[in-house]
Amino acid sequence: MSNGPEHAVRELLQYVGEDPDRGGLRETPTRYVKALRELTSGYGAKPGEILKCFDDGAERYDQMIVVREIPFYSLCEHHLAPFFGKATIAYVPAQRIVGLSKLARLLDAFARRLQVQERLTTQVAEALMNELAPVGCGVVIAARHLCMESRGIQKPGAVTVTSALHGKFVLPEVRQEFLALADGMTP
Repeated sequence: MSNGPEHAVRELLQYVGEDPDRGGLRETPTRYVKALRELTSGYGAKPGEILKCFDDGAERYDQMIVVREIPFYSLCEHHLAPFFGKATIAYVPAQRIVGLSKLARLLDAFARRLQVQERLTTQVAEALMNELAPVGCGVVIAARHLCMESRGIQKPGAVTVTSALHGKFVLPEVRQEFLALADGMTP
């Protein structure tokens, strides 16, 4: 444990005034590195491999497909503090549909990186447009940020909402329908 990431965690523990050799902290560096790997496991994900498309089933379907309130966890890239919430993801298919679970996997692929909510929202929407080529898509994310709740301004319970709309979803009537379906989300 001389020069690896566990050593860096030991140094951080010492920096805050802790003894990394005391009983409760002895295995913390290893556990923290393992947790960090899990929390940032999205870097290797490829949206094109996640979004398995089906060419059958969508040829006559031209309405909105919506998966609401998909939970996610991420790390703020500014403070390395967690932020978490729910996303609603919708699209109107052109010729292909995607397995519904793949929308949650796509969200996790981007959430499991050092992130900001604005980029996360945009990345999910752009990946849908690029990989699925729908008529349009929309993503709304409502999240709580521990960097804002537990430090700095310290405003527990504050919710940040972001959205990204593409294609047909920028039309006022489609935008209104989508945002009404996503309304009321709480992280």
